[in-house]
Amino acid sequence: MAETKERLSTESWLMAGFRALARSGPQALKAEPLARELGTTKGSFYWHFNDVASFQSQMLELWETRAVDDISRFLDEEADPVRKLYMLGEISTSAAPEHGGDAVEPAIRAWAQSNHTAAYVVERVDQKRLDYLQGILADLDLSNPDFARLIYGAYIGMGTLSAKDGTDNKDAMSTLLAALLALRDA
Repeated sequence: MAETKERLSTESWLMAGFRALARSGPQALKAEPLARELGTTKGSFYWHFNDVASFQSQMLELWETRAVDDISRFLDEEADPVRKLYMLGEISTSAAPEHGGDAVEPAIRAWAQSNHTAAYVVERVDQKRLDYLQGILADLDLSNPDFARLIYGAYIGMGTLSAKDGTDNKDAMSTLLAALLALRDA
């Protein structure tokens, strides 16, 4: 009897897209190479997506939701702004392996250099994250907007470095946050 293969979900395709993007760049975000990686046909891809552009849009939409909205909802459950800031630092330096690990966000940022849609989404994510971070810092009476930019710039830079060398940035981010929090007591 022939073995029946489980039908791939839209999310399975999107996760394969994140892995391919992190590994090979945006040129890998096409039906055929993704189908080959998943051991299926291009027909399955087109069952879930109208075209490659809609696939890429859904990838970016999912990344934005998980990179901003899901994290914000999770952090909003914490009332203490100091704990919330450290939790954010912890989240920002941990990678979701199913998304390709630490390499996904730098890969999306690299893609944004040559793709207007990706650039727009990255810009929107950056602004939402900065606004959220500024809110946490304001709750801590650290209202200088440069502090949020310093933390966020460090996060982006550390992510890029980790994508190349695999270094864990938890201690470095924690040190930066502790230094900024020390300014409250100075």
